[in-house]
Amino acid sequence: MKKVEKVEKRGRKVNPNSARQLRLKELEAKRANGELKRGRPVNPNSVRQLEMARKIFNKEAGYETRGRKVDPNSARQIRLKELEAKRANGELKLGRPVNPNSARQLRLAELEAKRANGTLRRGRPAKKSKKLSINKIEYVNNFIDVIAV
Repeated sequence: MKKVEKVEKRGRKVNPNSARQLRLKELEAKRANGELKRGRPVNPNSVRQLEMARKIFNKEAGYETRGRKVDPNSARQIRLKELEAKRANGELKLGRPVNPNSARQLRLAELEAKRANGTLRRGRPAKKSKKLSINKIEYVNNFIDVIAV
């Protein structure tokens, strides 16, 4: 068996009746009972505590509001109401307005007119060949006469 030696406490002796030791014993007892409150005490009637209580109530009731309150008379809210009214009536036009005299719009109008007439040729234009096209072949006195254009 091992021989256990007694170890002496080192350092200064503690006075168990000092104010600090009595306060530490009280704190230890409160901590054991769960009565120890730490930090700054809370004022239940402060604006922040009332606001937090209101938010908790609203969240439980199902109509929680988050963030800053909306001012219905602000310029932005008035503009949003006007846009919503236009959207409901179908008067709201989205995007950039079209310039009917632009080169692209003129080209599109010309294509649309050709489509309506049926004169629009689809696809890529055919390549012109360098071959001669033979229109007429005549046999005169056992010779072939070719007329090419």
